[in-house]
Amino acid sequence: MEVDSLYSLPSEQRILIHCDLDAFFAAVEVLHHGFDDSIPLIIGSDPKQGRGRGIVSTCNYAARAYGIRSAMPISEAWRRCPAAPFGPARYISGTRGLYSRASRKVMSILREEADVFEQASIDEAYLDVTEKIGGDWDQALALARTMQQAIMDEVGLSASFGIGPTRILAKMSSEVRKPFGIFRVLPDEILQFFEGRSLREIPGVGPKRSTQMAEWGLENADEAYALGDLALARITGERFSKWFIRVLEGESSQEISPIRSRKSIGKEHTFERDQTNHEVVMERLNSLVDLVMKKAHSMGVAGRLAEVKIRYTGFETHTSGRSIPVAMDELDVFQRLASTLFAMNVQSEGRVRLIGFRLGQLEIPVSKQATLFSEDE
Repeated sequence: MEVDSLYSLPSEQRILIHCDLDAFFAAVEVLHHGFDDSIPLIIGSDPKQGRGRGIVSTCNYAARAYGIRSAMPISEAWRRCPAAPFGPARYISGTRGLYSRASRKVMSILREEADVFEQASIDEAYLDVTEKIGGDWDQALALARTMQQAIMDEVGLSASFGIGPTRILAKMSSEVRKPFGIFRVLPDEILQFFEGRSLREIPGVGPKRSTQMAEWGLENADEAYALGDLALARITGERFSKWFIRVLEGESSQEISPIRSRKSIGKEHTFERDQTNHEVVMERLNSLVDLVMKKAHSMGVAGRLAEVKIRYTGFETHTSGRSIPVAMDELDVFQRLASTLFAMNVQSEGRVRLIGFRLGQLEIPVSKQATLFSEDE
């Protein structure tokens, strides 16, 4: 293909697209049941008119306007937005089989258009499209529009797309114009993209890290970048500083991989009595994440994949995972991921026998020397 676009790339640079389905679980339920999407929809445990002990799996954008979010106690969701006759919300337990069928249809559309395709979770994927569009950033934008419309026409779901030269930039770009939006960051626009952007918007910068930096007067990404590698390292440590500078200079990971790494670290817990209180299960899950991340720190590795395992009474077992754009070892990042995965995948009335967490797609950070390590699971 002959390329004459202003934004053509040299061969070593990649054009990546991130697709994120908008409020996926709630959108599938709205589509299936014919609900009015302007009415708050909360999926999760039975709220029992505010006395329920379970959690919110997910909700639509109308419910999010009330401050409701995944993994919130269902009683708190009811307090913020009750159902009739006390309020406008609709509460349902969810229909598990619908989600995987909808996801497969979407992923088949995306896979057809990618040089390399990676499904990051049930509702998001990364595509390397560099060769397909001949390194032309304008064609990448047109391709994203085509895929977005195909998903709407063929599946009836809204998707947002981000286009960028790294995984992190593609991921962040897909958040900019949600829902049903497309945003592109060109290689020469990277620093401009980060100007005035909150540190918390960067995948891998968790609450603890951003609080630490805020104590030094650093609220935005460009403020931290202006300090430079050495000065920032005095605040955050050398490892984080080097990673942060690489992200803002567009030098973080470009790799899209269709194959999950088998190297992993995992921990599981079997309850003495099967648990119906999902808040208790989530507390145990957080402690497992803590143990796994301590093990990762001791091994000097970071991971890109969070995976949660749930086993119910009768040994029915379900595993769900989500990958992040770059390998990290931040505890709060993976505790948030694990809580969200649990909330979105636990059966609302299920009795939980076992809960487990696995950190996968392990990497040795660039700031550390390569060492050999064995698989923990």
